[in-house]
Amino acid sequence: MPIVNFTNVYDDEQRARAYADLGFPGTYYLAFRDIPQLLRDHVTGNRALDFGCGAGRSTRFLKELGYHVIGVDVSESMLHEAAARDPDGQYFLLSDGFEALGERRFDLVLCAFPFDNIAAAERAGTFRKLAERLTPTGRIVNLVSSADIYVNEWLSFSTRKFPANRHARSGDIVRIVMLDGADQRPVEDIYWTDSDYAATFAAAGLQLIHVHRPLGNESDPFDWVSERTISPWVIHILACHFPLPTSHS
Repeated sequence: MPIVNFTNVYDDEQRARAYADLGFPGTYYLAFRDIPQLLRDHVTGNRALDFGCGAGRSTRFLKELGYHVIGVDVSESMLHEAAARDPDGQYFLLSDGFEALGERRFDLVLCAFPFDNIAAAERAGTFRKLAERLTPTGRIVNLVSSADIYVNEWLSFSTRKFPANRHARSGDIVRIVMLDGADQRPVEDIYWTDSDYAATFAAAGLQLIHVHRPLGNESDPFDWVSERTISPWVIHILACHFPLPTSHS
């Protein structure tokens, strides 16, 4: 049974190429700066699944940290770019659940931004499927855009052309322009509040054990705009709240 039925704005060759070359500039630096320490603090083992790996930026990031990692995504365009940049990597198109992964279990499931785009009705079920793939001590690290990112200006993003964002409710489409890449067409994300994330985790049988909201500081190699006082990102550390039945349909 497919677990994802949403439209991926990145399943576009032009956007995939631009995103593949992006790296970790500006505001994106803050998204990943603190993850190595969070992993040291909360993750035991080195088997990782990069859920929503896109063009493999986050997959390569985990490999550099010493993880044995598999990347999965719904975008063929993105996976093509991932494989081109990491020919020895393992990347799978996520179209029929997790069947391509067999019986593998993971110490870490990294979700670097896919839940910015997954439809509201799919969220709890998708998190539950990911939870079923964890080892007994495994953790999900869920990196998402904060609600604040859509109503402020940033080093790497602009929202000033989208005043409707200020009236968004969970499940609504919000728009943002990424300034660092060659493709500056607006990106459409799905707005989701902290309280709705909490409810989603509970519905999926997950326990929220830590929340991190990175802020810019003077030692960072960037001249921040809003990043020193408002966090553009939220990082959730999640564990299974109770044993889940195995179901890979």
